[in-house]
Amino acid sequence: MTPALSFVIPLYYSADTLVPLVKEIEGLTIDGGHEVVLVNDGSRDATAGLCRELLRDARIPMIFVNHARNYGEHNAVLTGYRHARGAYVVNLDDDGQNPPAEAVKLWQHAKHEGLDAVYGHYGQKEHSAFRNFGSWLTNRLTDWVLDKPKGFYLSSFRCVSAFVAREVATHDGPYPYIDGLILQVTQNIGALEVRHAERAAGQSGYTLRRLLRLWLSTFVNFSVMPLRLATLLGLLMAASGLLGLGFIFYLRYTNQGPDYGWGSLMGALLVFSGTQLVVLGLIGEYVGRMFLTVNRRPQSVVRSVERGG
Repeated sequence: MTPALSFVIPLYYSADTLVPLVKEIEGLTIDGGHEVVLVNDGSRDATAGLCRELLRDARIPMIFVNHARNYGEHNAVLTGYRHARGAYVVNLDDDGQNPPAEAVKLWQHAKHEGLDAVYGHYGQKEHSAFRNFGSWLTNRLTDWVLDKPKGFYLSSFRCVSAFVAREVATHDGPYPYIDGLILQVTQNIGALEVRHAERAAGQSGYTLRRLLRLWLSTFVNFSVMPLRLATLLGLLMAASGLLGLGFIFYLRYTNQGPDYGWGSLMGALLVFSGTQLVVLGLIGEYVGRMFLTVNRRPQSVVRSVERGG
């Protein structure tokens, strides 16, 4: 029987928070039933062992998917989508900051309003200042590059229909960005304010490096806006160079101004050379990702799938 709701939880070093989170989900009462899909994304602590213990004692259907190594949160969510059987699928963090009861509210809102996707919007966030700034910057930048309502808040706490989860899961590129994939499938989306709890234990795994990778996946994989900006920058620099050259000719013709020598020449050379390198690097990022995609770099490799409950 198809459950009404699937909970997809990507796990990465989750030994301290996993058990109480899953037990809380097991205790929920949901019309039509629910299941849990646990995706261990290469954790080297006791996460895998705890997942197997939870399977043995599960009171609801439970699936444990074990990745062969760490691939990233968005890759793990896509793996969860592929194994979820629910009419709706909600994915939540493993740190306890997304209360399961709030996930049920997202599901109920999606059903009642007939929405394909509902995002949790936090009235007050309990993340660190760095993580909050990263989320704010990501949402402002995605206003430019993604086809979404301007100012619409995208969060990792989301509920989608089985239709959307199935369509999104067909993407097999090595650099997925869940929200970009969802917005390619549907614009029938909504938001609901939910409670954001304090982190149960440990620290956030989102470092500056991971946020930069996420931003690159957003811009390079789902938009040509950076290439257009590079073209615009090149045109502006070329126009500035022509204007500067015309001004120099004017000064020479009228015998005005100081002598122009090595310093001014090197300054101009550094500006134009730096711009060229930035544009070449941007194009190289596109070409490199195309190369890895064509050569079938895996989005994820599943070592094992175990079921219980």
